Amino acid sequence: MKIEKLTESITLQRSVEQANMTHLTTVREVISEVQANGDQALLAYTEKWDGVKLSSLRVSPEEIEEAFIGFDPQLIEDLKEAANNIRTFHEKQARQNIELALEKNSYIQYRISPLDAVGLYVPGGTAAYPSSVLMNAIPAIVAGVTRVVIVSPPSKDGRLPASVLVAAKIAGITEIYKVGGAQAIAALAYGTESIQPVDKITGPGNSYVALAKREVFGKVAIDMIAGPSEIAIIADDTAYADEVAADLLAQAEHDAFASSVLITTSEPLAKQVSIEVERQLKQLPREEIARASIENYGRIYLAQSLQEAVKATNELAPEHLEIITENAIELSEQIKHAGAIFIGRYSSEPVGDYFAGTNHVLPTNSTARFSSGLNVDDFVKKTSVVYYSEEMWQEQYPKIARLARLEQLEGHARSVESRSWEKGNAK
Repeated sequence: MKIEKLTESITLQRSVEQANMTHLTTVREVISEVQANGDQALLAYTEKWDGVKLSSLRVSPEEIEEAFIGFDPQLIEDLKEAANNIRTFHEKQARQNIELALEKNSYIQYRISPLDAVGLYVPGGTAAYPSSVLMNAIPAIVAGVTRVVIVSPPSKDGRLPASVLVAAKIAGITEIYKVGGAQAIAALAYGTESIQPVDKITGPGNSYVALAKREVFGKVAIDMIAGPSEIAIIADDTAYADEVAADLLAQAEHDAFASSVLITTSEPLAKQVSIEVERQLKQLPREEIARASIENYGRIYLAQSLQEAVKATNELAPEHLEIITENAIELSEQIKHAGAIFIGRYSSEPVGDYFAGTNHVLPTNSTARFSSGLNVDDFVKKTSVVYYSEEMWQEQYPKIARLARLEQLEGHARSVESRSWEKGNAK
């Protein structure tokens, strides 16, 4: 990995957005085709791009039950425990209605109500991501969403991976469709003969999926436009080079565009990590992908102080941040912008990816400056409610009318003035 002196800020020049835009024409064509031809378009695209000819899009109850046959019982228990951890953490996020009592038997409220239906995109095809099932489904269920749908591209055998179906059953999801890509996003947004439309779409995907989510936004809500994975690590001379290297490569193996950044105050650690990354790369099954990521978007920065490292990290606003330093807990309190923070040697990023209970659907491309990871709030809406009694109206309407006329909205003023005790009493 390249070692550089830390400047005032870190800028990662990733051309992912430009690369994505070359797919936009295709995405728009797919969305139009699905709108026009529904299931027929979904089946045609599945045959064209996934290489499998399906007779039915929906996963049958039998397929879900068959997924458990021969599945490692220990992994089932691990997934159940992970699901319980995620559920427990997200239940703490659930909001209650807020009511503020006013004078004269009046009140205002903030009502929290779940969305009716959400669609969860689970990446697939060449890999299986049961963790994505749990991370997207459980917050929706905790929020009270009554219809939760999963879409995921099928394998060459026309099935979804057993691990995905097992995770879905553990999470409590049974409406599952074998369709992926931009066509799946279009189906969730506009509906087809088999797939009823939803109110919101969440979950990561490739560039076609990300662009499709952007295109349908407004017709439905979306969680975010997620970019390639990112990790930043702040470390001092108390960190172990082999562990830091392993953590950097854990993100690099995701995607050739993923970024892995180490900011350290220790020059010896920087040199050792650079050597370790190269050594471990040669042993990694996904070496080609990870090497492209490290060579293009991997960096080691030497900082003069931890305060300088914190400042640069806050400007970078990474998706994942590990802090492996002396007094790491205290240092973490100075971090304002990060999707998720992992404190200390034993809290490596995969702990959050799979098991701790926090959500791994996180903001990328520095959007952690203004956005949050997936949470229960993403699956609810908030409605304000006003109840004024006659006595409250009598006291307040002149003030409201004056404010309306200040903005030259005479109709507003007349609306609030049009009520009167005499008129109501005459009835």
